[in-house]
Amino acid sequence: MMRRTFPLGRIAGIPIGAHWSVLVTVGLFTWVLGSYLTGTAAAPVVWATAAAGAFVFCATLLAHELAHSIVARRNGVRVEVVVLWLLGGVSELTEEPKDARADLRIALAGPLTSLGIAAIALLAATAAVDPGGPVTALLVWLAVMNAILGLFNLLPGAPLDGGRVLRAVIWWRTGDRLGAATSAARSGQFLGTVLLLLGIAELALLGHLGGLWLILLGWFLQSAAHTELTVAGLRHQLGDSKVRDVMTAHPMAIPGGWPVAELLRSDAADSGHRVFPVVDATGHPVAVVAWSDLAAVTEPARATTTVGVAARALPTAALTREDEPLSDVASRVVLRPNLDAVAVVDADGKLTGLLTATDLALACDRSALGLPLRARHRSGFPSVGTGRGTP
Repeated sequence: MMRRTFPLGRIAGIPIGAHWSVLVTVGLFTWVLGSYLTGTAAAPVVWATAAAGAFVFCATLLAHELAHSIVARRNGVRVEVVVLWLLGGVSELTEEPKDARADLRIALAGPLTSLGIAAIALLAATAAVDPGGPVTALLVWLAVMNAILGLFNLLPGAPLDGGRVLRAVIWWRTGDRLGAATSAARSGQFLGTVLLLLGIAELALLGHLGGLWLILLGWFLQSAAHTELTVAGLRHQLGDSKVRDVMTAHPMAIPGGWPVAELLRSDAADSGHRVFPVVDATGHPVAVVAWSDLAAVTEPARATTTVGVAARALPTAALTREDEPLSDVASRVVLRPNLDAVAVVDADGKLTGLLTATDLALACDRSALGLPLRARHRSGFPSVGTGRGTP
């Protein structure tokens, strides 16, 4: 998940957020639109229309992502948040589609929405009262940009929507989900390389600054495609393994109301573990805390600062059930060693287990060697329960 995301509310029950970099996008398109609309009206009107148009375009980007998310929810896929950022928007899904048809529907929803918006904007432009005015020019620009957005996203390479379409079609025809994901990711790497080369050529040979945008897009596609290829390999290694096969059952849970000083006097200090789940008074995990988080609390403040204040909140994606495929969890959560963890909960949302980066790395290594994911004599964390540390 993107850090430093600001909540913007909910649409159709889906949380909407914005990364700070979206301000760069608004500024860039205001400048582009201002130049494009010059001569259609007085300067103040032109720039006011340009600023409004930049926000409207961001709204169309949001509509594109919302279409993905709404269709995903209708197909049983959980959606955590839709985030607007520098290169457009992203729908953060907490799980993968269950079948190829659902994957295809979700992938096509965004581009079809953008193409639909382009058609509506073009029709509105043709019916405008002032054909030569800034509003008409803005509508034409929105139509062109949304058409480009829809068609560009249909290019066959992950993580673009066209890459998802390619994955869904191959999955549908072959029944091999892993092979389909691998093909889409490799296509995305090739597409990213092409965009990088085109951007460099445009910048070096023509001197157009638009080449920088192609270079940025190419770099992003290459990086994201590489990540998807890594995830595909991870899915292959983990196979059909479930969270219960790797998790540590009955982990040491730290009450969020404990002062940091009390935690340092408890059994946790001698446990040898570096990451702990933090629970509320009802036993529900609400955060995760590592020793580095506690080290940031000054010694004089440790007696009054609670663990809940020092800890980091658990995102929705970091909550799972014992029967969830391990590969799904590994593909949606980035666990930093000795810092992050996934909390395993029961039907009532109470903590039953913990999954760390070390657990995932060990599972992959043992799977590659043909060994069972769990060592035969593996012991869990000692349990603190509700007891207090020794004063």
